[in-house]
Amino acid sequence: MINVSILGYGTIGSGVFEILNKNKQIITKRNSGEIRVKSVLDLRDFPGDPVEDVLVHDFSEIENDDEVQIVVETMGGLHPAYDFVKACLEKGKSVCTSNKALVAAFGPELLSIAEEKKCNFLFEASVGGGIPIIRPLKTSLAPDEILEISGILNGTTNYILTEMTEKGADFETVLKDAQDKGYAEKDPSADVEGHDTCRKIAILTSLAYGSQVDFEDIYTEGITKITERDINYAKKLGAKIKIVGFSKRNKERISAMVVPKLITSEHPLYSVDGVFNAILVKGNMTGDVMFYGQGAGKHATASAVVSDIMEASKHMGINIKTIWESDKLELVPFEESVSKFFVRFSGTSEENTPKAVKAFGDVMPVEAGYNDEYAFITKAITESAFKKAAKEVGNIINKIRIDA
Repeated sequence: MINVSILGYGTIGSGVFEILNKNKQIITKRNSGEIRVKSVLDLRDFPGDPVEDVLVHDFSEIENDDEVQIVVETMGGLHPAYDFVKACLEKGKSVCTSNKALVAAFGPELLSIAEEKKCNFLFEASVGGGIPIIRPLKTSLAPDEILEISGILNGTTNYILTEMTEKGADFETVLKDAQDKGYAEKDPSADVEGHDTCRKIAILTSLAYGSQVDFEDIYTEGITKITERDINYAKKLGAKIKIVGFSKRNKERISAMVVPKLITSEHPLYSVDGVFNAILVKGNMTGDVMFYGQGAGKHATASAVVSDIMEASKHMGINIKTIWESDKLELVPFEESVSKFFVRFSGTSEENTPKAVKAFGDVMPVEAGYNDEYAFITKAITESAFKKAAKEVGNIINKIRIDA
């Protein structure tokens, strides 16, 4: 029998508890041994809930319980999650977590402790919720050189952009609707400003290339500046606006970014709508492989955590090697990144066309029936070249990148 403790009885923690109990028979059969929740840590009480029988309020009870072999961290945030996880690993207990902030910030350190103590630090649920991506990167795609990873990694922003596209609603209206439906937090800034996606692409990039990528080093834009007019221009181009996190190998260097992009119908991510997520991985041998599904949600994310519990239980006393060194991976400077840009200027096409051509060179005009502005697509240029040209013209309303 494998004894498990859960840190945190919120949405994901309660989901893990529920799955381990409800699917106990099938898990035992597929795991070749029973997995039992011995304790659950939370500061609150839950009268009438089945968790009452195993609820504890003091972390030391779990840390010092030699019968607990696997600990599940679903508390979120960095502290005390980091302190608790590190303490458990140093005791030789494997840890499974859904905490992307923890993994992005302390992944190499915690993996190193797990290797030293012959236990495991597993985090399948930290990226993509119920979508399997971490383990495939480490195993199924291990023979490949990863050339590119791009993904719609946040269901909240994807839902908002989908609703704006399909219903013609403005950002604020759709955001409130998403909050009412539980898709967006009361404070949605981590989602709509792109920080959630940034942490996830940092984790994937670190795993793909084996070195630490700090999410603070990845240029990030959110979706708060996307308007109904941007959506209408996208429709004219047969495209959709999606916020995409991506990293790409260019010879010996890696570029990474989180930005809204115009995605055309030929692109695999074009049809990923609503709260769904998708991650596209390009290997030098396999080519394009896409992982699609629910990127969040109680049971989808909890299922990924339970899969890690089962993996850890099959490797008691054996560390599953994960190559993620603490040495920082040097990213291509943001100013050198190359994109095509969709650009909107205030003023008529007659007055703006000469200015645009002078500043940007050859451009492709885009018409959407607006007489008070001028829109076009640039050729592929660097970020620094765009900034210089935009400053020269001076009256930009908005810009959205397109894959070069």
